[in-house]
Amino acid sequence: MGGWDTVEFRSAEYEPAPGWRNRRAWRRVLWVLAAVFLVLFLLRKPLADAFWPGSQVQQLLQSADAALAAGKLDAADGSGARQLYEAAQALDNDRSEARAGLTRVANAALGQARAALRANRLDEAERALALARELQAPLVETNAVADELRRRDASHAGLDQLLRQAREAQAAGHLDGDPGAALPLYSRILTLQPDHTAALEGREDALTDLLQEAKKALAAGEMQRGAALVAAVRGYDPGHIDLPDAQARLSAALEAASKRADADLRNGRLERAAAGYRALAEAAGDNAQLAGPAQQGLARVAAAYADKAHRLAGDFRFAEAEEALAQAREIAPQGAEVAAAGQYLQRVRKSHAQEAPATPPSPQRRQRVQALLAQADAAQARGDWLTPPGESAYDRLRAAQALAPGDPAVSAAAKKLLASVRGCFEGGLNANRPALARTCYDAWAAMAPGEATLATARHRLALKWLAVGDERLGAGDIAFAERASRQARELDPGAPGLAQFAQRVRDARAGRN
Repeated sequence: MGGWDTVEFRSAEYEPAPGWRNRRAWRRVLWVLAAVFLVLFLLRKPLADAFWPGSQVQQLLQSADAALAAGKLDAADGSGARQLYEAAQALDNDRSEARAGLTRVANAALGQARAALRANRLDEAERALALARELQAPLVETNAVADELRRRDASHAGLDQLLRQAREAQAAGHLDGDPGAALPLYSRILTLQPDHTAALEGREDALTDLLQEAKKALAAGEMQRGAALVAAVRGYDPGHIDLPDAQARLSAALEAASKRADADLRNGRLERAAAGYRALAEAAGDNAQLAGPAQQGLARVAAAYADKAHRLAGDFRFAEAEEALAQAREIAPQGAEVAAAGQYLQRVRKSHAQEAPATPPSPQRRQRVQALLAQADAAQARGDWLTPPGESAYDRLRAAQALAPGDPAVSAAAKKLLASVRGCFEGGLNANRPALARTCYDAWAAMAPGEATLATARHRLALKWLAVGDERLGAGDIAFAERASRQARELDPGAPGLAQFAQRVRDARAGRN
């Protein structure tokens, strides 16, 4: 047994058991692995993008973009833009490119549906609309396309029936004039389906037949019917191949009719001239180049009737004068010559009634004539050319002519008065006083209604009214401008610038109100 001297002292340092040391080592390993996995999870997308740029998702998106640009929106084999975007979305739902791409596909499908509708490809439009709805395109827009598609479907169902009806009407020679005629039916079909080949061909044949009818009508002298048929063809197809020839024939017929009416007017065949100009005006329609001369011709016929009434009244043939005046008023109720002839007829009747009952003896008649001529001079000095009735210079002169138609003094007074009236007219124009010039013109027309220079004077007076009216309109005098417009239109409806000036006056009046 040993003693204290054999006791061995060891170090006081703690020494764990072997099992405990193993557990601490494993714990450190686990912490390291967890940190590594966390870093890899957080950096998975940047690392993938950095090390694998040609990844499957990116390739799908690029292919989808290309398919969308090519208009290949949907394909059963998976090559459509829709399928490619959906595949990319399935592989990586976090990427927004796939969702945005599907939205673009929906909008493109909606656009394809509209385009197919415009081209009347209804089946294609229906398929594109279905795709747009599946991809949740805007509801308002898809509903609008769906409504139009339903309407087209309903209309398309009746196209064959309309085509049969059009062909039957065409075979029966019923080409135009009511909704059941061939051309209106073809138009209905082409409104629904602009590229309908059978309807296009049928319309072309019907228009050719219609132009043949127009040519026959023009050859037979049926100018109004021929013009109406040519206008109808122009309304259906302004580019029809046979239309220029028909229009040339119509223009030649209208020109010939105008020449015939002019000849009738020159030869005093007023009734025939009026009928010719009326037919010309109706056939011309909206053609201002043709309608204008026709209206001017009618105005000349009215002036000729007024001149006839004037001459008959001067011979105291009042019943015949009234008849001629009625013809003039029917054609141009507002014409200046017509109004002057009516006033003249009234004055002559009044003067005749006053002077006819008791014709004084020759010396007394001479005194009366001299008194009337003196009164005419006094009225002329006052500027009372036509008014007041019975007291005007013209009325006094007419009374003197009735008493002594062959008296040289009366003839000289008449020439003097006419020269004074012409001078008054020119003075009014030169002084920019169109109202005075109009008064003098009316007196001139009453004294010499058949004078050739009256037409030129009337045109000049209309232009003067427009010039002065324009100046006064610029100064804000709308009332005078309105009067000027009315006067110019009454004197010469075709005066240059009249329509534009009248519109400016209306605009000014509207702005004032």
